[in-house]
Amino acid sequence: MTEKAALYARVSTTDKGQDVNLQLNDLRTYATAKGWKVYREYIDNGESGSKEQRPALNQLMDDARKRRIDTILVWRLDRFGRSLKHLIVSLDELKTLGVGFVSFKESLDFTTATGRLMFHLLGAFSEFERELIRERVVAGIQNSKSKGKRIGRPSLINPNLESKIADMRSRGMSYSTIGNTLNLSKSTVYKTFQNSTRKTQ
Repeated sequence: MTEKAALYARVSTTDKGQDVNLQLNDLRTYATAKGWKVYREYIDNGESGSKEQRPALNQLMDDARKRRIDTILVWRLDRFGRSLKHLIVSLDELKTLGVGFVSFKESLDFTTATGRLMFHLLGAFSEFERELIRERVVAGIQNSKSKGKRIGRPSLINPNLESKIADMRSRGMSYSTIGNTLNLSKSTVYKTFQNSTRKTQ
């Protein structure tokens, strides 16, 4: 049975000499040499690689999930993945679906032993990247705390608002009436009043 291949190509801009046909010509030649039948060419023209949604890529992944294709052929890994994490997640999903993945420029076939090794290495790098980010965040928080800076969301309680609500409550006004007067929700009025009450106890 002839293998059905999906060709995916992307360029970020169309006005700086980038031509998607440069990628497609190499991919078509490779597919022909392999004896694959090209199911469809998926092209994102003028789409940034950092975008969460890319029309052609979304359609490609949808067709892969429906098992309309056997292999995805891309010109280079950075044409496909918007980040290392996205690349790892997508490749893992394709592996689960039983869809092969080949990167032309890197000469990587993720259905081979060498390709699978590379996949595991990419996963290790992704984990390493996440750990570095986590360590930087923790170090930043500790540094801010050592300088006496408040960590977390700023307080939404306004001292002037507290006194105003307390005064209105002392005049017998209900939480609902105060909320309507100050354009606040009943729960906000209640929480603010309770907070001011605790301060005076």
